[in-house]
Amino acid sequence: MKEQCEVLIVGAGIGGLTLALSLHQAGISCRIYEAVETIKPLGAGINVLPHAVRVLDGLGLTEALTATAVTTKESIFFNKFGQFVLSEPAGLAAGYDWPQFSIHRGDLQHILLQAVQERLGNDSIQFGHRCTGATQTEAGITASFEGADGDTTSVQASILVACDGIHSAIRKQLYPNEGAPRYSGVNMWRGTTPMKPFLSGASMVRAGWLSVGKMVIYPIRDNIDAQGNQLINWVAEIESARPAQRDWNGLGRLDDFFPAFADWHFDWLDIAAMIQQTETILEYPMVDQDPLPQWSFGRITLLGDAAHPMVPRGSNGAGQAILDAPCLVEQLKRFGLNAQALAEYDRIRVKATGDVVLMNRIAPPDTILKEVHERTHGKPFDNLDDIISREDLLEISNKYKSVAGFKVEDLRKAAAKPV
Repeated sequence: MKEQCEVLIVGAGIGGLTLALSLHQAGISCRIYEAVETIKPLGAGINVLPHAVRVLDGLGLTEALTATAVTTKESIFFNKFGQFVLSEPAGLAAGYDWPQFSIHRGDLQHILLQAVQERLGNDSIQFGHRCTGATQTEAGITASFEGADGDTTSVQASILVACDGIHSAIRKQLYPNEGAPRYSGVNMWRGTTPMKPFLSGASMVRAGWLSVGKMVIYPIRDNIDAQGNQLINWVAEIESARPAQRDWNGLGRLDDFFPAFADWHFDWLDIAAMIQQTETILEYPMVDQDPLPQWSFGRITLLGDAAHPMVPRGSNGAGQAILDAPCLVEQLKRFGLNAQALAEYDRIRVKATGDVVLMNRIAPPDTILKEVHERTHGKPFDNLDDIISREDLLEISNKYKSVAGFKVEDLRKAAAKPV
């Protein structure tokens, strides 16, 4: 069976759904082909930073996000003893024109999915279609799909955008000899736990350090029950000799990491109890891939994790996928549905995302914690100002924001240009 569309999107993840909404807004028709029969909540919490929220706001999604997510007020750092290191305002509180949202990945995907189906129609997403490859001519592309029952489908389109994630079939086709993922030497375990609000009730906490145990903790849903509890998302990270399986839904074991956090009982949060109360623990390796030299080959290109899988630090995995979408659409509006548009998208986004991938390796925002841990030799401190100044800590943070594209000043300049 053969089908036809203008833009064929492979994958209904955050990047693919954002792209579909952006194309629809620009008056360009598209259709998404998704491997799974039903989209289920994947992973746990993510942060959507102001530069990505700007894109989603332009798509009319801020109201839905505000009603579902927690609007983050501050980013705050502690050492492994629960001692305060640094606090920075976040989102609107930091002077951005757009908020920062902490949200369950499944909730964000549901908001995007619902918007796509309402605006583009239910048949705009074809579920149960696993992409097996694509061919192209100067006139267009033909993609092949396989259903759960073994049936095959061919789809013709002007261009194909692979948004099929870290295990992308199209990326493998374009780079059949690509090496294995690069393991950072760190595994992470994640979970969500109903708990009373802590600190501001909208705080994103980073604490500890990787060699002794590091935590990232933030609420992702408000008022989830009659007791006023929030759904708290936590991520435990620790250096490990071997990487976990690269599966966002891979189950983890408490015994593999909990000893590092067993005595983390602080006046602002009982972290050990939070971990122990978690019903389902997920495990994932901190891995990425070396930046690719090229995403676009003729009428085929990559987007999101299929293009730039990065170590999940700095809240930029989904964020960079969201930023890819309007950039690609802008080139399609400018040049048409052709290889020239994809080449220009490639020129802009390959370097921008490659810089973020490399920055995540060497100097992510939690480098602040590394500096404090090393300068204090992993011991409690009496006066942090005697060890490292607030100005030095803020410089680390601002350097990352600049590379990732969400310094307040840079984002305001970008806002003066079309998304």
